[in-house]
Amino acid sequence: MNDMSKKERAIMECYCALYKESTPSADFKELIENANINEKGEKEIDFRSYEIDQEKYKDIVDSIIKKYKFKGYTIQQFKNTIALGCSPKFK
Repeated sequence: MNDMSKKERAIMECYCALYKESTPSADFKELIENANINEKGEKEIDFRSYEIDQEKYKDIVDSIIKKYKFKGYTIQQFKNTIALGCSPKFK
């Protein structure tokens, strides 16, 4: 059984799509598995080593929002989570 919430699944799917379309392309799940753990016990992804076109980023985020049928404040909350998380930097 999958213990992830709808939002958690959407976030993971979004990061996977973003990194797949980034330069260089990467498998986000593999990045997580191989990530270094910092002094706070958090996994660190070197997101600055990956770049994505801003329009492609927007298209991916918007498609995930549509797929998961987010509404109202949840849309902005999701966008903020992705933008302030470990998404690739813009080209």
